[in-house]
Amino acid sequence: MRLLQVAALSVLLPATALPQGAEWVRANYTKHEFRIPMRDGKRLFTAVYSPKDRSKTYPFLLSRTPYSIAPYGVDNYRSALGPSEEFAKDGYIFVYQDVRGRFMSEGTFLEMTPHRPAKRTPAEVDESSDTWDTIEWLLKNIRGHNGRAGIVGVSYGGFYAAAALPGAHPALKAASPQAPIIDLFNGDDGFHNGAFFLAANFGFYAFFDEHKEPQRPRPRSTPDWSPQDGYEFFLNLGPISNIDEKYFRFQNPYWTALTRNTNFNEFWKARNLAPHLANLTPAILSVGGWFDAEDLAGPLNLWRTARANGPRGPTTLVMGPWSHGQWSRGEANQLGPIHFHIDNGDYFRNEVQFPFFQFHLKDKADPKLPAALLFRTGANEWHKFDEWPPKTARKRTLYFHAGGRLSFDAPAETDAHDEYQSDPANPVPFTSFIARGMPREYMVDDQRHAARRPDVLVYETEPLEEDITLGGPLTARLFVSTSGTDSDWVVKLIDVYPNDHPDPDPNPAGVRLGGYQQLIRGEPFRGRFWQGFETPTPLPANQFVKIEYVLPDVFHTFRRGHRIMIQVQSSWFPLIDRNPQKFVPNIPDARPADFTRTTQRVRRSASAASGLELYEIR
Repeated sequence: MRLLQVAALSVLLPATALPQGAEWVRANYTKHEFRIPMRDGKRLFTAVYSPKDRSKTYPFLLSRTPYSIAPYGVDNYRSALGPSEEFAKDGYIFVYQDVRGRFMSEGTFLEMTPHRPAKRTPAEVDESSDTWDTIEWLLKNIRGHNGRAGIVGVSYGGFYAAAALPGAHPALKAASPQAPIIDLFNGDDGFHNGAFFLAANFGFYAFFDEHKEPQRPRPRSTPDWSPQDGYEFFLNLGPISNIDEKYFRFQNPYWTALTRNTNFNEFWKARNLAPHLANLTPAILSVGGWFDAEDLAGPLNLWRTARANGPRGPTTLVMGPWSHGQWSRGEANQLGPIHFHIDNGDYFRNEVQFPFFQFHLKDKADPKLPAALLFRTGANEWHKFDEWPPKTARKRTLYFHAGGRLSFDAPAETDAHDEYQSDPANPVPFTSFIARGMPREYMVDDQRHAARRPDVLVYETEPLEEDITLGGPLTARLFVSTSGTDSDWVVKLIDVYPNDHPDPDPNPAGVRLGGYQQLIRGEPFRGRFWQGFETPTPLPANQFVKIEYVLPDVFHTFRRGHRIMIQVQSSWFPLIDRNPQKFVPNIPDARPADFTRTTQRVRRSASAASGLELYEIR
């Protein structure tokens, strides 16, 4: 949803990265500004760019955002139009809108506006109705259209594109939610399996504040990140209660909502879009990145839910080797030191996204997109699937063994476990390098810094004798105990490169890829939710319990000579907040005295075989 540094907002506004220029846009398009009335009387500020060539009709392409549609004023033009330059060259009526309660639009902004399936009065509105009312007004008041509309958006804009789908306007023929938030509590920006994503949300709400009346963007001060090392910065701040008092208390209702609603209660249930993604009529292009630090789960959730609930139009999933929104700009073929060796950006924009809208909005050639178009990392290839995971995939489990071994053979020991000490005063850092917030590179970062710590369990295969390809969701199945009454468990899947692996070329940072431990997927689980996310429950001290949870999909080939590694730990800081490891009713209210050093145990016996279940594709 939210690239957290202000400087990164260009990812959320695709037009800023496109090589058109304001003068080209001015020469080819005419800009108008409107305050479009919604059914409840509130007016949403909207900029419409219409082609000056009136010899033909054009479809609408709508983008709705909480991040401002600047520049404002009919004589001030955007530097580029559309999600890529092909759209503006071919001709569309581009529509940009400040969503309700943001910048120049009236009304009250709600984080992840709850969808209202039954709207009995004009006062009952949501993002679906606001999109409907906008399209209806455009059809009646803008000349030169062909009667069709599409919607596209990245990140929070992806949520608005997805939220337009339930009960969509008949003219809405095509939608591309890209990195959309679907369920903010379960897997997107806010929480992952109950663990609060601290660095991400702190950075976001430091600039995303409440607008009580329409306003243009204004200069804002940001928190003093001193020291620049985010690990030290958050450790010095102490418990989240200190962060509340120093930065957010009574100042940002959105941050406060997160720290007051830390279990899956009615607040989050109302904001879960997934239950409403049924019988959808527009064609859907759901786009995401395998290394999206913000919204990896959203595109997968949208695609699976929509396909399972009777879509009336084609529904395609595209997942590339990208960080958050990376597909919208440049070559998109590298993340940190990891190169993918294909111009994935142009491929997506020219061969997938543009033809998708051209076909559904202009009757151009059918791109014949599959149900799933997925990039296979490790091998660096694109693949098409009729379903995902494919029927040919077989379930297997990688089990933990004595001596840090990892294999597909189940353990034979009758009573065996590994253990470590977890200290909230010395949490495991989530990056191998100094970082201020949540850098996108953490998704492929070298995990050798964690493997060397005594509070991280490491399990590793022998060098592979042949390639192994994993595809689909992963399931962590742990039999664990803690000497405390609450705990986190983090499971990480890692690709260990052979020692003779060549370094990047060029290599200005001096990265050594020999022995590199590339993070492929990692997810935390907050132990207090071992009996369900609705009601946190203390863990029974020193008693083994079963913890099972799903990690987002992968599509990755571990090459011959590489090793597969799994790491298990109980902190991942400051990506997630510190668990005090003593049960308290609400972790953001924990005080310094609540933070306790504990002994963690992970069983690896025949009757309690901890491991990672996966899908192998041959």
